[in-house]
Amino acid sequence: MITKVGQIMLYVNNQDEAVNFWTEKLGFNVISEEDNGQGMRWIEISPSKGAETSIILHNKEFIAKMSPELNLGTPSLMFFTDDLDKLYTDYTSKDITVGEIVEMPSGRVFNFADGEGNYFAVIEKRDNK
Repeated sequence: MITKVGQIMLYVNNQDEAVNFWTEKLGFNVISEEDNGQGMRWIEISPSKGAETSIILHNKEFIAKMSPELNLGTPSLMFFTDDLDKLYTDYTSKDITVGEIVEMPSGRVFNFADGEGNYFAVIEKRDNK
């Protein structure tokens, strides 16, 4: 039986730029970095050290050659925050591409893009949802 989502694979064109975006701009932490010495490098990041789910940044070109059958598209990720307005202001001040704040039935949400143009969303998590 599956009990939780452990890791999400995110395939990127430039791992160093992706690490910089996620850590320097969004405040994520590098949990681990591995390199098998044969071209396979992956970096595990998470929004906090105790997070149950982490993101693994993989080199898209290398994975495409190694496993051409994989779907290397960007997953649609929804992050949670307790203070959407503060986060929106923070991202805007860091020149992160952000969309408008939208009111949804489940809460207020906006999307943002990384340096490669991959879009993700963040929602203000309400206590009653």
